[in-house]
Amino acid sequence: MKAIRRITVRTVLPESIRPLARLATNLRWSWHRPTRELFEWLNADLWAESDSDPVTFLSLVSREELQRLAADQDVVKRVHAAAADLDQYLEQPRWYQSLGDGAPSCIAYFSPEFGITEVLPQYSGGLGILAGDHLKAASDLGVPLIGVGLLYQAGYFKQSLSRDAWQQETYPVLDPDGLPLTLLREPSPDGNGTPLQIALPLPDGRRLLAHVWRADVGRVPLLLLDSDVPGNDDAARSITDRLYGGGGDHRLQQELLLGMGGVKALRAFQKLTGGPAPEVFHTNEGHAGFLGVERIQEMMSAANPLTWEEALAAGRASTVFTTHTPVPAGIDRFETSQIQHFFEAGLAPDVPVAKILDLGREDFVDGNPFVFNMAVMGLRLAQRANGVAKLHGVVSRGMFSALWPGFDHSEVPITSVTNGVHVPTWVDPRIAQLSPDLFGAGAEAKEDWDFAYRISDEDLWALRREMRMSLVEDVRRRLRSAWKKRGAADAELAWTDSVLDPDVLTIGFARRVPTYKRLTLMLRDPARLKALLLHKTHPIQLVIAGKSHPADDAGKKMIQDLVRFTDDPEVRHRIAFLPNYDIAMARTLFPGTDVWLNNPLRPLEACGTSGMKAALNGSLNLSVMDGWWDEMYDGENGWAIPTANNDASPEERDDIEAAALYELLETQVAPKFYGLTVSHGAGAAGPSQPGAQKVPTHWVSMIKHTMSHLGPAVSADRMLKDYVNVLYRPAAIAGRQANADNYAQAKTLAAWTSRIRAAWPQIQVENVDSVGVSEDPQIGDLLQVNAYVALNDLTPEDVCVEVAYGRAEDNDELVDVTVAELKAAEDLGKGRHLFSGTLVIDRSGSFGYTVRILPKHTALASMAELGLIVNA
Repeated sequence: MKAIRRITVRTVLPESIRPLARLATNLRWSWHRPTRELFEWLNADLWAESDSDPVTFLSLVSREELQRLAADQDVVKRVHAAAADLDQYLEQPRWYQSLGDGAPSCIAYFSPEFGITEVLPQYSGGLGILAGDHLKAASDLGVPLIGVGLLYQAGYFKQSLSRDAWQQETYPVLDPDGLPLTLLREPSPDGNGTPLQIALPLPDGRRLLAHVWRADVGRVPLLLLDSDVPGNDDAARSITDRLYGGGGDHRLQQELLLGMGGVKALRAFQKLTGGPAPEVFHTNEGHAGFLGVERIQEMMSAANPLTWEEALAAGRASTVFTTHTPVPAGIDRFETSQIQHFFEAGLAPDVPVAKILDLGREDFVDGNPFVFNMAVMGLRLAQRANGVAKLHGVVSRGMFSALWPGFDHSEVPITSVTNGVHVPTWVDPRIAQLSPDLFGAGAEAKEDWDFAYRISDEDLWALRREMRMSLVEDVRRRLRSAWKKRGAADAELAWTDSVLDPDVLTIGFARRVPTYKRLTLMLRDPARLKALLLHKTHPIQLVIAGKSHPADDAGKKMIQDLVRFTDDPEVRHRIAFLPNYDIAMARTLFPGTDVWLNNPLRPLEACGTSGMKAALNGSLNLSVMDGWWDEMYDGENGWAIPTANNDASPEERDDIEAAALYELLETQVAPKFYGLTVSHGAGAAGPSQPGAQKVPTHWVSMIKHTMSHLGPAVSADRMLKDYVNVLYRPAAIAGRQANADNYAQAKTLAAWTSRIRAAWPQIQVENVDSVGVSEDPQIGDLLQVNAYVALNDLTPEDVCVEVAYGRAEDNDELVDVTVAELKAAEDLGKGRHLFSGTLVIDRSGSFGYTVRILPKHTALASMAELGLIVNA
């Protein structure tokens, strides 16, 4: 029989071991090995049954067992020691506390998904894992950050395969009471507290209510809004049903709740806790962009209200926007009429709806003015923006260049902070044990990744085999389970007990499965792949995982094609596809692979942090020069797959790059792993002979080099420090300056901006001449440039007149450009001015220059910020 209702009963712990509850609900345990070891030590069988989830573990312990543990003084002593260690971690000053008073007192970090642990399945892929690592690193470094997201009733989907290898999705409903979450409550007379509730108006007189759940990620609180609450109608209750589910209006309401509701939740949380208000708001991708509208609404409805322009200037100053997509198709876009419909319901009653629509309008060349673009809104609401790798910064500046017409792509004000991964989460415990100083308490102050060089080649090679063996065992277990879900009988599955070989070169490939990531590039020539898998002296084996979006049939077809290849009895012992890729699977997959494969279409990989996680554990990367690999590949940490850059068709491009991949595997990667000096020679011990193979010294030297050089470079600690220094601190300073003295600077900037925009169409460079150039100019000669400009109603203080010079190409385009400011030399009357300056001719060959005018104000983060420029 089935229950008609299910509730979760929380365990009541005896007083002497009550700190176990706090250890279980603070998600620091997900990356703090001693805390996990404590729970396992209490009862190893129940720990395994709970899938290493402390909250579930405590619910499985019987009352009698709890009483026994509470009476055991060794248990009590160890529990209290662990609790004291957590208290010290939460309270002691860390890196951030050494920065002084200029650093922001609080930062709000908004993201549609957070991948912290498989126990809290609120993530789909890289964006969520990155957000989770962002919070963890902030906690370790003492950065005062608050995360804001949504609590999805079913999270993302669980993936399985049908008998014919088609992806199937299921959505098990989560019970928040069984998760490491606490419902925020407001004080009430009865002492129980009423659930904190935020509300947003909806069209047709409806409203959207949401409760707020808190997860503790070490020192960082994460607020998750949940619409499945009494008081909502059925449609409103389902708004937070699942991650990236539903269509237009459903998705839009999720993003309204995340952005606008998230700000309301922050204000309520601040009131409950007495903590500081955020000084910086970080929008992680466009999904949360409506937070800027809510902040404008706050300022326009205050006791001393600001105008739209003033509130926009004040909000932008303290907002950071991070874009993660390198393709326009990856951006959420809604019909303008949809946005209008929802905001006319009173979502922001003091803000003109037309102004909101203008924020996301594609009113630029090749844009669609009837579409509301969430990334465009994010950029217009933030004074500082970044991509997530150096190459992605370049791509983003090109992709959004239409917002800054007249500027070179390099001048578009989007910088980059290369992603990183949270080392304690992703490094294997066996690697961590090699360097307690690096991975122990206070590790954020350590960067001595050279420990890898202090390990003997033999010991490191043996450790790599041990981790590979762990992966082999995990693959066999998961593959057997996957086949049973596909309908296979136990009698058909004996072969799964011998899948993979711990002495064969193991290559991993796991990620989301959109078409641009090219899951099936390896299948371009099936016969050649089969030959690689079955090679007599240097075979390879592949472990592959990944989910396709439920609506992406092309991605599902890729999975089906791959799985049908892996089903072939001739090769299925050497290649496996594992369904339901998640954090738990990744913890074995990354350390167990010798090579991490990544073959996206360049430059469509924004960053691609999976290869970073593999590198932490001594895996070498084999990747297209895209994302983070484009800036960190050095020739000794792996291999670069050449890119077809000869204007080949898509089919030809895939053929060329697949052939290059096979060639690298055949002639370089596999021979080097087996210690061969030539691609098809003898001299290596064959596979399936544990310990027989000689240590491949060059391969091991590459492992040590990878760990030593990439370890600190790919760390999320490095990433967070970059965010703090490059974006958060400048944003906090700008925000304080904008808000001081009742928003005096914001008001001044808003008035100045309006004046500049009104006058700009009449600005022009009338004439440019030069003095001092001989008929035979030489390097080192001085060139005086005079620019006669018409400013009309503006003053020389309102603008920057620049000379840009460099090598002139045949089409007169300037390259290797240097920019120098010209000084106001003479007022010529009637709004005309002479600007002059001297430059040094610093190169031979074709030399050229031009003059341009830009707006200039101390409150601008960049002179390109307003998107206004006049070129000569």
